[in-house]
Amino acid sequence: MFVEHLGLQDFRNYKTAEVSLARGANVFVGRNGQGKTNLAESLAYLATLGSHRVSQDAPLVREGQDAAFVRARLAHGERRVTLDLQINKQGANKARVNGAPVKPAELPRYAHVVLFAPEDLQIVRGDPSARRKFADQMLIQRRPRMAGIIADYERVLKQRNALLKSARARGVKGEGLSTLEVWDDKLIAFGSQLIDARLALAAEMATPVADAYTAIAGADHSPTLTWVLSITGADPEENEASVDSAQSGTTAELFRAALVAKRSSELERGLTLVGPHRDDLLLMVRGLPVKGYASHGESWSVALALRLASAELLREELSAGDPILILDDVFAELDAQRRTRLAELAAGYEQVIVTSAVEEDVPPQLRAHVVRVQSGQIIAIEPAENSENSVSETILTAGESDVTVAEEDEPF
Repeated sequence: MFVEHLGLQDFRNYKTAEVSLARGANVFVGRNGQGKTNLAESLAYLATLGSHRVSQDAPLVREGQDAAFVRARLAHGERRVTLDLQINKQGANKARVNGAPVKPAELPRYAHVVLFAPEDLQIVRGDPSARRKFADQMLIQRRPRMAGIIADYERVLKQRNALLKSARARGVKGEGLSTLEVWDDKLIAFGSQLIDARLALAAEMATPVADAYTAIAGADHSPTLTWVLSITGADPEENEASVDSAQSGTTAELFRAALVAKRSSELERGLTLVGPHRDDLLLMVRGLPVKGYASHGESWSVALALRLASAELLREELSAGDPILILDDVFAELDAQRRTRLAELAAGYEQVIVTSAVEEDVPPQLRAHVVRVQSGQIIAIEPAENSENSVSETILTAGESDVTVAEEDEPF
């Protein structure tokens, strides 16, 4: 699978933009702040229903506008699929597939993208929330129905927290809060599914992560990934790592027992203290936690390995072919050896998109099809030689283009 064409309207700093892409390697080149990462971000949003840079949708909409539009034409062998997404500053987003209205949650079924960006260092060095977000986005990409389970869990968690805060304010004790058990049941039902899915994902990623790390770093440092669960007594959000190893039972049983044990503390704090929202993915190399112990190069290698392992898992199970691999502003941060190794790995994908402020930072094999970006405009596309999907001439600047996302086929 690969993207043949990308169209934007009022997305980030783009009034309009039309970009033709080639099968194989593509590189977006432009000085920092010009908009090259915005192009990559728009594609990744179709696959993950979120941005790798911000947690809310409003910053994605161009200043002064109410909505942004993203259109991508994907090639699946001989088949073509057009995805349209309307991102609203307020209210629910809207989507279409080949012109037919669908829920936005359907888009990841068609768009398969793995993006690596400098922000991914937060996965290995940042708070537990960054690692949870990484895992949950991967779950959604592999099993789009997980988006609903995660949303349901977050909804129940919000309502349960509101009840706990209200009880604390009124001085209600546990025995006087019978409605809490109803929310316990729902929290356990959705939370157990999420915990089990995360555990299965970590197990499946173990070998691909180790292989990718060795390929990038050129050394076997035995990277591992293990979930630290609050339902077994740990609390990563409070830096408490103690675990009750004597506990046994299903995930749901452990979850319920943990809620009972934490009931008085939850009422005192007005906060849900147990569940997947407080878990952490422990990443280790050389037998030590990456966070706090790994070198800069090791941290980059682990972060890259996580994304490449994600791409490999998707590649193995997708009938549509390889996921699109996006490397956003990565090569400037790597030494010469890691650049070469990463380029060799990336070149094996059906389509790879690279962004870079300096064209020469990108290894030659990934510079076949160059898109030049300046001030929110596509100023030139230099096609790859012998590319069946490349354009043949420099295109108009985005602000001057006669074709916008809406004009081709009014999306919404």
